Amino acid sequence: MNILGIETSCDETAVAVVSDHGGRPRILANLVQSQLAEHAPYGGVVPEIAARAHLDHLDGLTRRALDAAGLGFGRLDGVAAAAGPGLIGGLIVGTMAAKGIAWATGKPFAAVNHLEAHALTARLSNGVGFPYLLLLVSGGHSQLLVCESVGRYRQLGTTLDDAAGEAFDKSAKLLGLPYPGGPALAARATHGNPRRFALPRPMAGRAGCDFSFSGLKTAVREAAFAMAADDAEAVADLAAAVELAICDCLVDRSARAARWFRARYPAGTALVAAGGVAANARLRARLAALAADSGLDFIAPPPALCTDNGAMIAWAGLERLRLGLADPLDAPVRPRWPLDPQVHSPKAPGHKAPGPKTPGPKALDPGGPGHKALGPGTHRPKAPGPQALDPQAPGPKAPGPKVLDPGAHGPKALDPQAPYPKTSGPKAPGLGAHGPKALDPKTPGPKAPGPEAPGPEAPGPGMPR
Repeated sequence: MNILGIETSCDETAVAVVSDHGGRPRILANLVQSQLAEHAPYGGVVPEIAARAHLDHLDGLTRRALDAAGLGFGRLDGVAAAAGPGLIGGLIVGTMAAKGIAWATGKPFAAVNHLEAHALTARLSNGVGFPYLLLLVSGGHSQLLVCESVGRYRQLGTTLDDAAGEAFDKSAKLLGLPYPGGPALAARATHGNPRRFALPRPMAGRAGCDFSFSGLKTAVREAAFAMAADDAEAVADLAAAVELAICDCLVDRSARAARWFRARYPAGTALVAAGGVAANARLRARLAALAADSGLDFIAPPPALCTDNGAMIAWAGLERLRLGLADPLDAPVRPRWPLDPQVHSPKAPGHKAPGPKTPGPKALDPGGPGHKALGPGTHRPKAPGPQALDPQAPGPKAPGPKVLDPGAHGPKALDPQAPYPKTSGPKAPGLGAHGPKALDPKTPGPKAPGPEAPGPEAPGPGMPR
């Protein structure tokens, strides 16, 4: 199969063609158009700028990728695009282009989960077999997963706040390093002393496999603000301390996951690292040592396949399409798209199993307090209800309005010769003491109410009341 893959989930426009002819995967073309120049003035990715840059670059990059692969649209067997998670503007650009190509050529379309593409990259580069333990670390994600098969992933842990890649990037910004921060910090760290600054290792030694990096970022901020801005040696030392702390956290959590994985998946033989942070040299060396101690092989794709690229999208699409997992052309983009749909279930190692249910309110017992709960076969006592009506017995009178007795305390019978009773309300204009007088056409009527004479002004601000 020859599959065209399009990646536009963040700030790289990438197009690739991957083939599996001869039983072995082969990358026929893999082109990436960086957007560093567009985002560098802002120190980070601006979603609207990213989406417009994808529009500018995608058509030309697709033509160049097909030319490099020596293929035309007619020789494709399918088209794949990253449909999430990611920035929705970029996802729309890439998926709509892929759907248009698929519709025009009559080829199947695969809506690829960007995280699944990272997870399956080791199968493209190293041919690793299922199941395997995966540490997926990037700018937006930090997860430990068991990859059981295509489309089946079991999450063991994830970040509770920030991702490892974000911790690298934000720390670099605090140190005044250029964008993109992660690679710049790693380069500066090679010249520093990581033991000069004591930084925390959040979650280290705790149960479970979850991560946390927000506290580490706060500690870096405090240390960065306390040192001189022009102290190059201090910057290198703090960069090295940050890199070491992040690696320590990732290795600690991965060690717990490796023990759990070895006990429950005896057929699994590999610890795989994927995502942009997996390109970090110090992390690779630490994970390789951990895998050797755990009796696992360590596998990491080449650094060029760790960062976002089109080849991983094309390969994930190929894996899905050869299983018959094509998607309709109205498949939506999904800015949030977890790999494990059961991520909220308490099944990750170290998480507590569901305990006994919290006792709720007891069912009401009609027998009142002190009575035992009614069991099967027990006759429920009859609740007191209304007695059967006796047709011969007089029924109770329905309460209704009392009949007025003219001779009692109510008003007397009206006498047309009697004076009109006084009303309790205000007198209407023109009414006498005993009711309305006959109108005399010669008598002037009451004046119509006109505008009132202006009264004293209401006290304004500052005026005494």
